[in-house]
Amino acid sequence: MSEFEELVDAHYQPLYQFAYSLAKNPDGASDLVQQTFCIWAQKGHQLKDRSKAKTWLFTTLFREHLAQSRRQSRYSDSDIDEIEYQLPAHEDNSARRLDGKRAVKILSKLDEIFRAPLTLFYLQQHSYKEIAKILDVPIGTIMSRISRGKQQLRKQMQKEPATAPKKVLQMNPDTLENHG
Repeated sequence: MSEFEELVDAHYQPLYQFAYSLAKNPDGASDLVQQTFCIWAQKGHQLKDRSKAKTWLFTTLFREHLAQSRRQSRYSDSDIDEIEYQLPAHEDNSARRLDGKRAVKILSKLDEIFRAPLTLFYLQQHSYKEIAKILDVPIGTIMSRISRGKQQLRKQMQKEPATAPKKVLQMNPDTLENHG
């Protein structure tokens, strides 16, 4: 397996998840990841320290997203806020999973200055230092944005209550048969 294939195997999924949090749709996320790996194919040889490849990829993806957003805002026929994207629906009975999905959905509604650092920190497990490099922002600003983003996320989660089961099955112990 080539070095490029190893790099793709190691980083495709986390890059896609980050791209999805930014683009808010599967096609846009795929395009961002593909473009990131194309740029790596062209310029990756310039990176002297290969241990920094992950940070380089995330930084490149984020910058590519910003460039695409600028192009879209200049040339778009419709207002980006009017377009609503939904996360793919997956059935899962676990309350924790549902709460996680709800948090990700609410996260996608936050301003990008909070959404990007929160996604990199919680969903991609980057350090503050790595996030500062990826987003090209001072580390103190990253810490502040993560803190404020968490407050906004918590506030929105409290404002939008979780959906609970509508029907609760009532059991009468007298009607249960005793097998024994």
